[in-house]
Amino acid sequence: MRHTIPAVMPPIRPDRVLDRHYAPSVAGQWLAAGWRDLVAQPAPSLLYGLGVFIVSAAIVFGLVAFGWDYILFPAFAGFMVVGPLLAIGLYEKSRALTAGTPVNFASMVFVRPAAGGQLLFTGALLCGLMLLWMRAAVIIYALFFGLLPFPGLSHITPMLFTTPTGWALLVVGTLVGALFAAFSFAISAFSVPMMLEERVDALTAMGTSMRLVWNNLPVMLAWGAIVLALFVLSLATGLLGLIVVFPLLGHGTWHAWRAIRP
Repeated sequence: MRHTIPAVMPPIRPDRVLDRHYAPSVAGQWLAAGWRDLVAQPAPSLLYGLGVFIVSAAIVFGLVAFGWDYILFPAFAGFMVVGPLLAIGLYEKSRALTAGTPVNFASMVFVRPAAGGQLLFTGALLCGLMLLWMRAAVIIYALFFGLLPFPGLSHITPMLFTTPTGWALLVVGTLVGALFAAFSFAISAFSVPMMLEERVDALTAMGTSMRLVWNNLPVMLAWGAIVLALFVLSLATGLLGLIVVFPLLGHGTWHAWRAIRP
């Protein structure tokens, strides 16, 4: 009887290098490498970014239209949780450019990761984490303002910045959000690129990603700051910046993985 081999990689051996001792400035080199991949045959990358923009804008419009604008800000934060998963097509383009193989939009959309269905499991875990953060944000709001209805986007800023309760909410919400952001960044930064390239199960990939981030903390903090700054810039442009920023960060993340992988 034949036995199939599961898409599982054994735990990392102690002799595999996890700490590259990169200076924080190396994060800028990853961004530059991502830009080179973006401008090399830019049409597929920009079309990919356009698709992310359209989906994001449709979600924002839907939340506002159905009166769910109270979860809009947590939803923006949650986007950064699932962003690495959405960028898998951009990793595929960067991998093809590195290997010198043809690049086309279809191959970026219909990606065949080496880990197979384990990627879907990772996606489910990341989406669950995003929903958990959104629920936590609603609970935090209720703890400070009780059952008062959400005042709307036009009134939330004065309420947060001109009242003691609002400032307390900002402090607690920022701390809790930072914990969610740090954890999600650690488990997703390299797990998706890893599963694209290697036959590895989801939990091993996320655990490996966390170890790589922790053991290369200075450069990863710099990379996280770049990601956050460019995402905020995209928000400031009404999400239009995602058309360029999302492909740029996706390609850059691939080069970060290639530089730091064990």
